[in-house]
Amino acid sequence: MALRHEPTASYHSVQDALRVLEAVARHTTGVTDTDIARETGLGTERLTTLLRMLRREAYVGQTADGGYVTGAAFARLGAAEGHEEALREKLQRTLDRLRDRVGAAVYLSRYVDGEVKVTQYADGPTTPKVNEWVDFRYSAHATAMGKSLLTQLDHDARRDHLARHRMARLTSRTITSDTLLLSRLAAQPPTVPVLDLQEYAVGTVCAAVPITAGSSVGCLSLSLPLAHAHRLRQAAETLNRNAAPVLLSLTI
Repeated sequence: MALRHEPTASYHSVQDALRVLEAVARHTTGVTDTDIARETGLGTERLTTLLRMLRREAYVGQTADGGYVTGAAFARLGAAEGHEEALREKLQRTLDRLRDRVGAAVYLSRYVDGEVKVTQYADGPTTPKVNEWVDFRYSAHATAMGKSLLTQLDHDARRDHLARHRMARLTSRTITSDTLLLSRLAAQPPTVPVLDLQEYAVGTVCAAVPITAGSSVGCLSLSLPLAHAHRLRQAAETLNRNAAPVLLSLTI
């Protein structure tokens, strides 16, 4: 399966964050932000933003004299034993925080062995997850998450997926023409969230942003009831801006 690699803002943030983490890890007794800036070449404002995110995610901590050291989350994810459990717990905490920040149910999805798979999600009493009335594996053409994953594949891989999954009409807004869908996928900028405006389910709107780590295709998505459709674009942009911690966890 070939991928279409067009780096997003989250990807660039993660690359910079990894440089910061490498710099911190080289100094076991702590390192100042001035030294980190010198070693990474990052500007003060950019570095301050990254360090704030890394501290919030417990990837770095601070000593009594203000030096930076690697944090508990970095140690847990970097350990060979229990890595999968640590990753799942870390991702869940991040998704829970994202849910609260965007005010919507949030989903982490992957494209695994040619299929759409929701691996984790965060919902709540005021942010209910969407009713999966048609299996997400068979409705990629109609969901924001499915379309976001497909945009990250090359043309042949997209055609292969659509050949294996008939494009059923789920609502009056569902695209059922493979020609039309393929043209829209090809035109979708990687930096702009993919939207689903009642294409999967009447009364529900969704948005998704890509989070591709290496050869692994993934996305973050959110769903809102139609009554909150006016919040969709802002929520999608918030999700996009805050996708880096999820991608970072998958990369470490």
